[in-house]
Amino acid sequence: MNTLSFFLYLASFAIFWGSSFSSCAKCNREENSPEVKPSKNFFPGLETVILQEGTSEQIKEYVGFTVSFNKENHTPNYVAWELLGSEITDDVKRSNRFWKDEEIEGCPSNYDYSYSGWDRGHLCPAADQKWSSEAMADCFVMANMCPQDHALNSGAWNTLENKERQWAQRDSAIVIVAGPIYLPSDTMRIGECGVRVPSAFFKAFLAPYVDQPRAIAFIYPNMSAPGNMQDYAMSIDELEQMTGYDFFSSLPDEIENKVEANYSFKEWNRR
Repeated sequence: MNTLSFFLYLASFAIFWGSSFSSCAKCNREENSPEVKPSKNFFPGLETVILQEGTSEQIKEYVGFTVSFNKENHTPNYVAWELLGSEITDDVKRSNRFWKDEEIEGCPSNYDYSYSGWDRGHLCPAADQKWSSEAMADCFVMANMCPQDHALNSGAWNTLENKERQWAQRDSAIVIVAGPIYLPSDTMRIGECGVRVPSAFFKAFLAPYVDQPRAIAFIYPNMSAPGNMQDYAMSIDELEQMTGYDFFSSLPDEIENKVEANYSFKEWNRR
């Protein structure tokens, strides 16, 4: 599937969700973190995403990130976190100890991915959590994973992860939300648990603390993603039409409306 075909495919998805986007529900958080992550915290609630009403959701806060988990898909609806530039230079070693969270209903085990042909794709990457050994350990919870094509995981998705760390250092801090995109035709499931394989993945970025706040989003198909990053970039408003989610709603309206309507890949990609 080339880039043009992929976006035409997603356009049909936007139409499918368009009629129900106005019906949303606030998520509830449960406090369950033994360690408090440092945060600029100028706009509390930026990691909260409003989903469509009726979406299966269990919210859990881990050290360093928040998961909205969908027991029907056995994957997250989304994972959200704030990444500080000061955290990038820390040196906690990668854990690689994947674990099942028994407190998350429908959480798969490591074995559900075994011999499936799909990677255990981190939504919040381990390299963003080097500031704390607890955050690193939490990052390998299976509630943070989604079936991901290896070519994407090791290619364009990894490139985007490297970029986000550069952006956090440059802009002091950024807020990131990542998750899978499911189409009605996504019926493939893996493992005894029945983990659902998505068609695509999204990532939304917000730089709320710069002089002129800005935001950008990306959608990648769950396959090799050729071409340049800007081929997959879009505004937050466009991402909301694709997913039916409402991002960054805790921003003051005048800021939210401005940053979500437009994006500049050139501005984000500058050094």
